[in-house]
Amino acid sequence: MTGHRINHEPAFLLASAPWRESSLWLEVYSRRYGRVALLARSARKRMSELRGVLVPFVPMSASWYGSQELKTLHRAEWLGGWPQPQGRALFSGLYVNELMLKLTAREDPLPALYDALVEVMESICTEPNHIAALRGFEWTLLTALGHAPDLYADFNGDRITADAQYWLSAQDALVPLAQSDKQEGKGVAVSGETLIQLRNGEFNDGESLQQALKITRLLLDFHLPEGIKSRQVLQQIQQFQG
Repeated sequence: MTGHRINHEPAFLLASAPWRESSLWLEVYSRRYGRVALLARSARKRMSELRGVLVPFVPMSASWYGSQELKTLHRAEWLGGWPQPQGRALFSGLYVNELMLKLTAREDPLPALYDALVEVMESICTEPNHIAALRGFEWTLLTALGHAPDLYADFNGDRITADAQYWLSAQDALVPLAQSDKQEGKGVAVSGETLIQLRNGEFNDGESLQQALKITRLLLDFHLPEGIKSRQVLQQIQQFQG
Protein backbone atom coordinates (compact mmCIF):
# COMPACT_ATOMS: atom_id res chain seq x y z
CA MET A 1 0.00 0.00 0.00
CA THR A 2 1.38 3.41 -0.91
CA GLY A 3 1.56 6.45 1.32
CA HIS A 4 -1.15 8.21 -0.68
CA ARG A 5 -4.37 9.18 1.00
CA ILE A 6 -7.18 6.66 0.95
CA ASN A 7 -10.55 8.39 0.91
CA HIS A 8 -14.04 7.18 1.80
CA GLU A 9 -13.17 3.49 2.01
CA PRO A 10 -15.98 1.18 3.25
CA ALA A 11 -14.78 -0.54 6.41
CA PHE A 12 -15.77 -2.27 9.65
CA LEU A 13 -14.14 -1.61 13.01
CA LEU A 14 -12.88 -4.95 14.36
CA ALA A 15 -11.18 -3.74 17.54
CA SER A 16 -9.82 -0.65 19.28
CA ALA A 17 -7.38 -0.05 22.13
CA PRO A 18 -6.17 3.06 23.95
CA TRP A 19 -3.02 4.58 22.52
CA ARG A 20 -1.04 7.01 24.63
CA GLU A 21 -3.00 9.77 26.34
CA SER A 22 -6.03 10.38 24.13
CA SER A 23 -5.76 8.34 20.93
CA LEU A 24 -6.99 4.93 19.78
CA TRP A 25 -5.28 2.11 17.90
CA LEU A 26 -7.85 0.67 15.50
CA GLU A 27 -7.99 -2.54 13.54
CA VAL A 28 -10.42 -2.16 10.65
CA TYR A 29 -11.33 -4.39 7.73
CA SER A 30 -11.77 -2.48 4.49
CA ARG A 31 -13.14 -3.60 1.18
CA ARG A 32 -10.21 -2.71 -1.08
CA TYR A 33 -7.27 -2.86 1.32
CA GLY A 34 -8.11 -5.68 3.73
CA ARG A 35 -7.23 -5.38 7.40
CA VAL A 36 -5.56 -2.08 8.24
CA ALA A 37 -4.13 -0.65 11.49
CA LEU A 38 -5.13 2.98 12.02
CA LEU A 39 -4.21 5.57 14.62
CA ALA A 40 -7.18 7.76 15.55
CA ARG A 41 -5.59 10.82 17.13
CA SER A 42 -7.45 12.44 20.03
CA ALA A 43 -10.37 10.04 19.51
CA ARG A 44 -10.78 9.53 23.27
CA LYS A 45 -11.24 13.21 24.01
CA ARG A 46 -14.74 14.12 25.16
CA MET A 47 -15.34 16.56 22.31
CA SER A 48 -13.96 14.31 19.56
CA GLU A 49 -16.38 13.90 16.66
CA LEU A 50 -15.14 10.32 16.29
CA ARG A 51 -16.62 9.13 19.58
CA GLY A 52 -19.99 8.22 18.07
CA VAL A 53 -18.55 6.99 14.80
CA LEU A 54 -15.94 4.41 15.82
CA VAL A 55 -18.30 1.60 16.79
CA PRO A 56 -18.18 -2.06 15.74
CA PHE A 57 -20.73 -4.17 13.82
CA VAL A 58 -21.97 -1.42 11.47
CA PRO A 59 -20.25 -0.14 8.32
CA MET A 60 -18.40 3.14 8.23
CA SER A 61 -16.46 5.17 5.71
CA ALA A 62 -12.81 5.70 6.63
CA SER A 63 -10.12 7.95 5.16
CA TRP A 64 -6.45 7.58 6.10
CA TYR A 65 -2.88 8.26 5.06
CA GLY A 66 0.61 6.94 5.79
CA SER A 67 3.23 4.53 4.43
CA GLN A 68 4.01 2.64 7.65
CA GLU A 69 2.08 -0.33 9.01
CA LEU A 70 0.19 1.97 11.36
CA LYS A 71 -1.66 4.56 9.24
CA THR A 72 -3.27 7.75 10.50
CA LEU A 73 -7.04 8.03 10.37
CA HIS A 74 -7.97 11.29 8.72
CA ARG A 75 -11.73 11.06 8.78
CA ALA A 76 -14.50 8.57 9.56
CA GLU A 77 -18.21 8.68 8.87
CA TRP A 78 -20.85 6.34 10.26
CA LEU A 79 -22.83 4.73 7.45
CA GLY A 80 -25.28 2.90 9.70
CA GLY A 81 -27.88 0.68 8.12
CA TRP A 82 -28.90 -1.41 11.12
CA PRO A 83 -28.91 -1.23 14.95
CA GLN A 84 -26.23 -2.55 17.29
CA PRO A 85 -26.65 -6.24 18.23
CA GLN A 86 -28.18 -7.11 21.58
CA GLY A 87 -28.01 -10.14 23.87
CA ARG A 88 -26.63 -13.31 22.33
CA ALA A 89 -26.31 -11.56 18.97
CA LEU A 90 -23.63 -9.36 20.53
CA PHE A 91 -21.48 -12.45 21.15
CA SER A 92 -21.98 -13.47 17.52
CA GLY A 93 -20.71 -10.08 16.40
CA LEU A 94 -17.71 -10.33 18.71
CA TYR A 95 -17.07 -13.86 17.43
CA VAL A 96 -17.02 -12.73 13.80
CA ASN A 97 -14.67 -9.84 14.61
CA GLU A 98 -12.34 -12.16 16.52
CA LEU A 99 -12.14 -14.55 13.57
CA MET A 100 -11.34 -11.66 11.24
CA LEU A 101 -8.63 -10.35 13.57
CA LYS A 102 -6.95 -13.70 14.14
CA LEU A 103 -7.17 -15.23 10.67
CA THR A 104 -6.70 -12.38 8.19
CA ALA A 105 -3.36 -10.81 7.34
CA ARG A 106 -2.80 -7.08 7.29
CA GLU A 107 -3.27 -5.31 3.96
CA ASP A 108 -4.32 -8.44 2.09
CA PRO A 109 -7.35 -7.26 0.08
CA LEU A 110 -10.20 -9.75 -0.25
CA PRO A 111 -13.25 -7.76 -1.45
CA ALA A 112 -15.48 -10.85 -1.47
CA LEU A 113 -14.67 -11.42 2.20
CA TYR A 114 -15.66 -7.83 2.99
CA ASP A 115 -18.97 -8.41 1.19
CA ALA A 116 -19.51 -11.56 3.27
CA LEU A 117 -18.76 -9.53 6.40
CA VAL A 118 -21.47 -7.03 5.43
CA GLU A 119 -24.00 -9.83 4.96
CA VAL A 120 -23.28 -11.63 8.22
CA MET A 121 -23.22 -8.45 10.31
CA GLU A 122 -26.56 -7.35 8.89
CA SER A 123 -28.01 -10.77 9.66
CA ILE A 124 -26.60 -10.77 13.21
CA CYS A 125 -27.98 -7.30 13.93
CA THR A 126 -31.42 -7.69 12.34
CA GLU A 127 -32.47 -11.35 12.33
CA PRO A 128 -33.54 -13.32 15.44
CA ASN A 129 -32.02 -16.51 14.02
CA HIS A 130 -28.71 -15.88 12.27
CA ILE A 131 -27.08 -19.29 12.78
CA ALA A 132 -27.17 -20.20 9.08
CA ALA A 133 -25.56 -16.84 8.25
CA LEU A 134 -22.76 -17.57 10.72
CA ARG A 135 -22.04 -20.99 9.22
CA GLY A 136 -22.03 -19.49 5.74
CA PHE A 137 -19.64 -16.74 6.81
CA GLU A 138 -17.28 -19.18 8.52
CA TRP A 139 -17.08 -21.22 5.34
CA THR A 140 -16.56 -18.14 3.15
CA LEU A 141 -13.74 -17.02 5.47
CA LEU A 142 -12.06 -20.43 5.51
CA THR A 143 -12.36 -20.72 1.73
CA ALA A 144 -11.04 -17.21 1.05
CA LEU A 145 -7.97 -17.90 3.21
CA GLY A 146 -7.27 -21.29 1.65
CA HIS A 147 -8.14 -23.26 4.79
CA ALA A 148 -11.17 -25.14 3.42
CA PRO A 149 -11.11 -28.51 1.65
CA ASP A 150 -12.60 -28.96 -1.80
CA LEU A 151 -16.32 -29.72 -1.50
CA TYR A 152 -16.78 -30.62 -5.17
CA ALA A 153 -14.74 -33.82 -5.32
CA ASP A 154 -13.23 -36.39 -2.93
CA PHE A 155 -9.61 -37.55 -2.86
CA ASN A 156 -10.37 -40.04 -5.65
CA GLY A 157 -11.48 -37.20 -7.90
CA ASP A 158 -15.09 -38.38 -7.78
CA ARG A 159 -17.83 -35.78 -7.49
CA ILE A 160 -19.42 -35.31 -4.05
CA THR A 161 -22.89 -36.87 -4.06
CA ALA A 162 -25.75 -36.03 -1.72
CA ASP A 163 -26.53 -39.61 -0.67
CA ALA A 164 -22.94 -40.57 0.27
CA GLN A 165 -21.09 -40.24 3.59
CA TYR A 166 -17.60 -38.74 3.88
CA TRP A 167 -14.77 -38.30 6.36
CA LEU A 168 -13.51 -34.73 6.64
CA SER A 169 -10.25 -33.76 8.36
CA ALA A 170 -8.46 -30.44 8.66
CA GLN A 171 -5.54 -31.16 6.33
CA ASP A 172 -6.69 -33.78 3.83
CA ALA A 173 -9.14 -34.11 0.98
CA LEU A 174 -12.57 -35.62 1.64
CA VAL A 175 -12.58 -39.40 1.83
CA PRO A 176 -15.62 -41.65 1.28
CA LEU A 177 -16.47 -42.94 4.75
CA ALA A 178 -16.14 -46.58 3.70
CA GLN A 179 -12.52 -45.94 2.59
CA SER A 180 -11.45 -43.88 5.59
CA ASP A 181 -9.44 -44.87 8.62
CA LYS A 182 -11.08 -42.73 11.27
CA GLN A 183 -8.37 -43.65 13.75
CA GLU A 184 -5.77 -41.67 11.76
CA GLY A 185 -6.10 -38.07 12.80
CA LYS A 186 -9.02 -36.00 13.97
CA GLY A 187 -12.05 -35.49 11.75
CA VAL A 188 -15.82 -35.71 11.41
CA ALA A 189 -18.19 -37.91 9.45
CA VAL A 190 -20.56 -35.83 7.32
CA SER A 191 -23.18 -36.41 4.67
CA GLY A 192 -22.71 -35.38 1.09
CA GLU A 193 -25.97 -33.44 1.35
CA THR A 194 -24.50 -31.28 4.13
CA LEU A 195 -21.33 -30.68 2.13
CA ILE A 196 -23.37 -29.52 -0.85
CA GLN A 197 -25.49 -27.23 1.31
CA LEU A 198 -22.40 -25.78 2.98
CA ARG A 199 -20.78 -25.24 -0.41
CA ASN A 200 -23.88 -23.39 -1.63
CA GLY A 201 -24.41 -21.47 1.62
CA GLU A 202 -28.00 -22.69 1.96
CA PHE A 203 -29.22 -25.02 4.70
CA ASN A 204 -32.48 -26.96 4.53
CA ASP A 205 -32.71 -28.34 8.07
CA GLY A 206 -31.33 -28.27 11.57
CA GLU A 207 -29.38 -31.50 11.12
CA SER A 208 -27.36 -30.02 8.26
CA LEU A 209 -26.66 -26.93 10.35
CA GLN A 210 -25.39 -29.12 13.20
CA GLN A 211 -23.10 -31.02 10.84
CA ALA A 212 -21.90 -27.76 9.30
CA LEU A 213 -21.04 -26.52 12.80
CA LYS A 214 -18.91 -29.62 13.41
CA ILE A 215 -17.08 -28.99 10.13
CA THR A 216 -16.33 -25.32 10.65
CA ARG A 217 -15.43 -25.84 14.31
CA LEU A 218 -12.97 -28.58 13.40
CA LEU A 219 -11.24 -26.36 10.84
CA LEU A 220 -11.27 -23.20 12.95
CA ASP A 221 -9.93 -25.01 16.01
CA PHE A 222 -7.13 -26.46 13.89
CA HIS A 223 -6.05 -23.02 12.66
CA LEU A 224 -6.68 -21.31 16.01
CA PRO A 225 -5.26 -23.76 18.57
CA GLU A 226 -5.12 -21.00 21.18
CA GLY A 227 -8.92 -20.94 21.18
CA ILE A 228 -11.61 -18.37 20.42
CA LYS A 229 -12.26 -16.16 23.44
CA SER A 230 -15.74 -14.97 22.49
CA ARG A 231 -16.93 -18.57 22.10
CA GLN A 232 -15.41 -19.51 25.44
CA VAL A 233 -17.10 -16.59 27.22
CA LEU A 234 -20.49 -17.48 25.73
CA GLN A 235 -20.09 -21.12 26.77
CA GLN A 236 -19.24 -20.06 30.33
CA ILE A 237 -22.32 -17.84 30.49
CA GLN A 238 -24.52 -20.67 29.19
CA GLN A 239 -23.13 -23.04 31.81
CA PHE A 240 -23.78 -20.50 34.53
CA GLN A 241 -27.35 -19.91 33.36
CA GLY A 242 -27.98 -23.62 33.02
